[in-house]
Formats: sequence, structure tokens, C-alpha cells
Amino acid sequence: MSEHTAVRKYTDRDLLEGSMLVEGFKGFPKGRFIIGVRSQEDTSNVYDDKFYEYENIGEEFTMDPSKMLFIRVLTGTTNPGIKILKGGFKSFNPKGAAVLKSNMWYYNVWKYGMHRGKMPALRQRGAEVVVYRDGDMDGKSEELGEPISGWYGINYHMNTYDFSDANLDKTIWTIGGWSAGCQVTNEREEYLDQMEWYEDALNSGKQKFVTYCLLREF
Repeated sequence: MSEHTAVRKYTDRDLLEGSMLVEGFKGFPKGRFIIGVRSQEDTSNVYDDKFYEYENIGEEFTMDPSKMLFIRVLTGTTNPGIKILKGGFKSFNPKGAAVLKSNMWYYNVWKYGMHRGKMPALRQRGAEVVVYRDGDMDGKSEELGEPISGWYGINYHMNTYDFSDANLDKTIWTIGGWSAGCQVTNEREEYLDQMEWYEDALNSGKQKFVTYCLLREF
């Protein structure tokens, strides 16, 4: 981790029990799932959020957080970058940048695939998401106006197409245009390990879809 990451540290119990209190919770899904935490500080254009990955080793849709096995935590962003917030959104939607609604569960929302055909990723293929349209161009990501549901290509991916061995340990901290609403990590080696698991799980029939919960820092 780095000083760029503003999200406070959580125990697994605190994080999992906190996720049980937000909109849409109906149980922890079987298999692996991801909990994103959106920083309250929200430094503009910086990867200051976190993604926690867990695996349910108990029964499907159990309500027992003690059955969750912690896998990894990655730094990243749950917000669009400044390039998008300051007008770049117009090439996607004239109403504003897509800001994924926080404090909400998105069950079976992602499926392993290729982001823009260039990198392994988790793509929005299983369910709708809820977003706000931030169009005030102040460079700050905000949940403004009325939330809307739909298919907006809100994927989970990396912030580079360069996965060469020589650069696996390099970390980029400026979001730029890498997120127009997608949930984006900046940790290459951990990300590749993560995607390898989801690819194998899909191909073997072990797990087809991936559930995501996005929390506001608490």
C-alpha cells in the first residue's frame, strides 16, 4: 500500500458486517466476490480507494461473515478520472460522468472477459448497475441528482495494457482517462493473479459471475 491510499484500515469483521447493512444485501454469495471502499477524502484524480476480495467457503448466500476467507486487497479507484469529469464524459454520455452508486450490492454483475479486447477484466455482463450522472465539470466525483439503472459498461479492470515482466512492480497513481465510471485498480501483479483465478473459475464451471459491493468509507 501507499500514502496515496486514503481509506482507513478495517478488520475483516468490520468490513463484512458493514457491508451487511447497505442496500440490496441478501447474503454473501458462494465463491469469490469483491468489496470496494470509496474514500471519504476522495483526492481528485488519485487512486485512493481499495478493493477487498473474499471467498465464501460456506453455504451459498450465507449470512455468516465468519465463513468468508480474505484473499487480497488492492488499491484503485471507484470514481471517474479528472479527464472524464471535466468534459470527457461527453463522448460517452452528454448528461455527465457515470458515478457508481455506493453503499449498494450488485449481485452477479461481472463476468470474466476482455476489456476493450486488450486486457483480462471483469465485465458488466450479468446485471444492471445504478449510477449518478455528474455533469457539473468541477473535477470532483459526486453522487448527484437521481440515480438511474442500466447497462453502462461498468467494468473492473487495470489502468494499463502493459503487463510485461519488467513493469509488473510499477504503480501509476494518476487516474487520468482510465476510469469513465469503471472500477479500476493500479496493482499489476496482484491483478493478474486475480484475473487468472476468475478465468480458470469460468472455464471450469466453478464460478460464472462475480458479485460486487461498493461501500462508502465508514
